[in-house]
Amino acid sequence: MREALPPGSTIGILGAGQLGRMLAAAASQLGFKCRIYSDVPGPASDVAVSTTIGAYEDLDKIAKFAAETDVVTYEFENVPVEAAAAVQRVRPVRPGLKALEVAQDRLKEKQFVASLGLPIAPFAAVAGPADFAAAMASVGVPSILKTRRMGYDGKGQAWLRTDNCLPRGFEIIGEAPATLEALVRFKFEVSVLLVRSIDGEVRTYDIPQNHHDGGILRTSTVPCVLPPAHQARARDIAGKIAEALDYVGVIGVEMFYVGEGPEPLLINEFAPRVHNSGHWTMDACAVGQFENHIRAVAGWPLGPTDRHSDCQMTNLIGDDVHAWPNLAAEANACLHLYGKHQARPGRKMGHVNRLSPAGKGR
Repeated sequence: MREALPPGSTIGILGAGQLGRMLAAAASQLGFKCRIYSDVPGPASDVAVSTTIGAYEDLDKIAKFAAETDVVTYEFENVPVEAAAAVQRVRPVRPGLKALEVAQDRLKEKQFVASLGLPIAPFAAVAGPADFAAAMASVGVPSILKTRRMGYDGKGQAWLRTDNCLPRGFEIIGEAPATLEALVRFKFEVSVLLVRSIDGEVRTYDIPQNHHDGGILRTSTVPCVLPPAHQARARDIAGKIAEALDYVGVIGVEMFYVGEGPEPLLINEFAPRVHNSGHWTMDACAVGQFENHIRAVAGWPLGPTDRHSDCQMTNLIGDDVHAWPNLAAEANACLHLYGKHQARPGRKMGHVNRLSPAGKGR
C-alpha cells in the first residue's frame, strides 16, 4: 500500500453541500481536518476548519486553496474539470479528473459505458434540430430528452410520448445539448455503492432498492429483492466502471432491473462521489460510505462494508424536515439533518435511517 496520510492531515473538499458536510464529519472521526472550497456558502462549512468562497473559474485562488491541503476530493460531479486540473497541479485529486470529465456530460457518460460493452438503453445525441429525425429513428418513443449537463433530481428533462413532440421537448429543456434516451420499463431501480482504494482493492456495500417520486430519491431499502445472481452481476458492472476510470473513493452506479432475461440490468448513470442511496450505510454498517471514501482518498485501508442491520433510508424533502421532533423521538430511527435554514419544495433537508435487526426486515 502506498504511504497513507497520517491523522492531522488536511483533506480539501470541492463543494459545500450536505455530502461535503458528511464527508467532513467522517474525516474528523479519523483525526483529519477538512477545508472547503465552494462558489457559494453551504452546510459543509459548519463542520470544516475553513471555507474559501470563490469562483471555480478562479484558478489562482483554487490553487492557493489546494496548497493548504494534503489531498483534495469533490462532493459533486459538476466541478469544472479545469478547476480540478488546477488543484491536481498542486495536490492529488481523488477520484481523478477522468471520472469528473465523463460523469458531468451525459453523452460522454453513456458513450463511455457503451465502450466497455456494458448494458445500457438505446440513446442518441441531440445538439439541435438537425439531429431530431435521426435521434427519433434510432430511439423512438416513449423516450426522455435530458440535458447533457447539470440535470439532476428530475431537472433538465422532458418526456416524449409521440413521434412529433421532440421539438417541443427541446424547447422545454432550454434548447440545450441533450441526449434522447429510450424509456426503460423496469421493475425497480437498484444502486451499487462501491469503494476502491489507491491500490485497486474493491469493496461493495449491500445493494439497496430505490424508490423515486417526481425524479427525486425518496427511499433506499436494504435488503433488496434483486436475485443473488443479478446482485453479483450488478457488482461486476460497477467494478468494471471503477477499474476503467482508475477510480479512488466511493462511486454510486444506478441500474434498472428489467426482469429475467439475457440482460436483466441496464445502467442508468453513475455518480463519482458518495451517493444519496448509500446514506443508510451511516448507521447500518460499522464503516459507512463517507468514512470509506475518506479512507480511500487518504490512502488508508478500506473499512468493512458488511451490514449489521436492515435499514430503510428516507429522504426528508422540503417541509418533511419539520417533523424532526417526532423523528427524533422515534425508536430505532437515526436522524441526520443537514443544517439548511430554509425548507423549499424538492430540497433535501436531511434523512432518517430506520433500523431493524438483520434478517427481520423485508
